[in-house]
Amino acid sequence: MPANPASAPSPASGAATEPALSQFSFTVGTRLAESCPPSAAQIADNGGEFLGRTGTITTPHGEIHTPAFIAVGTKATVKAVLPESMAELGAQALLANAYHLYLQPGADILDEAGGLGAFMNWPGPTFTDSGGFQVMSLGSGFKKVIDMKTVAAAGAPGPDDAVAPGKERLAHIDDDGVWFKSHLNGDRHRFSPEISMQVQHQIGADIMFAFDELTTLQNSRAYQEESLERTRLWALRCLEEHFRLTAERAGKPYQALFGVIQGAQYEDLRRKACRDLGAMPFDGFGIGGALEKENLGTIVRWCNEELPEDKPRHLLGISEPDDIFTAIENGADTFDCVSPTRVARNSAFYTPYGRFNLSGAKYKRDFGPLQDGCGCYTCRNYSRAYIHHLFKAKEMLSATLISIHNERFVVKIVDDARLAIEDGTFFDFKAETLGRYYS
Repeated sequence: MPANPASAPSPASGAATEPALSQFSFTVGTRLAESCPPSAAQIADNGGEFLGRTGTITTPHGEIHTPAFIAVGTKATVKAVLPESMAELGAQALLANAYHLYLQPGADILDEAGGLGAFMNWPGPTFTDSGGFQVMSLGSGFKKVIDMKTVAAAGAPGPDDAVAPGKERLAHIDDDGVWFKSHLNGDRHRFSPEISMQVQHQIGADIMFAFDELTTLQNSRAYQEESLERTRLWALRCLEEHFRLTAERAGKPYQALFGVIQGAQYEDLRRKACRDLGAMPFDGFGIGGALEKENLGTIVRWCNEELPEDKPRHLLGISEPDDIFTAIENGADTFDCVSPTRVARNSAFYTPYGRFNLSGAKYKRDFGPLQDGCGCYTCRNYSRAYIHHLFKAKEMLSATLISIHNERFVVKIVDDARLAIEDGTFFDFKAETLGRYYS
């Protein structure tokens, strides 16, 4: 394992990384602060300069124009939605989950099929996360979310080994990796930086993430420091294995590797992580870990003030309209979230005037579309009354139709924000959109 970033293989040092130069790149386009210069009051209110920008990520399977929302297809499918429908609604790329695909059907199956995109019939760019979040969150029994209470809110630090009430700990971490039990059948598995890289190379996404340790906001400061150093060392091991596998699989399209920034709510730890990983030869970076909503913009800005400007930054796990604008204006290029399809399965749909639940009785005879003026497949062809009926009848089609609309809604907000940066109207567009949505 390399002792420091300088000893890790360099992108220009050998054949193992040469494909990156031709098959993966990122170019910065329009800078928000230049196209729409903020006032001193806006900068003060933000806590610092606005770092938003447009750009283009080039991958072996196409370009991603940023900022961009990356729809989540956890198990090689956006739940209830055809890949063709995702392409029609304007999704530029999809993100799948390495943990889930490793357990089922197995990374070797995707490799044999020609990679994630070929396996799921998606021709565009793809992402995979490292599995670190699922190993930790499912392993602690928190399932879809983990305990995000701050130490201050909890009144005392820790416990560092928190487990959801009534659950047993299924994941055990050490400096080499993590032992965990499958949430499917209880089988015992091992993930390490090397194994995560091997799994993700077999899955074959265009962009993948280094294996990291996820902490919660209630972990003690001492544990956050210990975890950050562990993630730094794991990042070096991921790079070394990534370069080895890239050389070994030279006939495959190049897969970009993003380092993951941790550090919880601590400014010094976040900045340290960015300086440490920013000096390593990653293709881009993911901003991960526990983030309080009220501190989202501040933490994203801390990170992007430190990270190399010529590499893309992905924010893991957001999709609410206010969070989208906060992330974009502080320098996030791409981000992902499962929320559009998750809420759809409970009948919730997005509109410019807020989010509503189609299960309400008032929709029984409402023959209008989910959103007036929306051009998505659902709004062009189906009424609120019909989808209300499907939901009440427990028909799966309800989830499909609402999910299509919700994904289109979020994709369009981000697309319009990108255009607003380019034409110098971003802050006006933000004020109008959020004022209407949260009215």
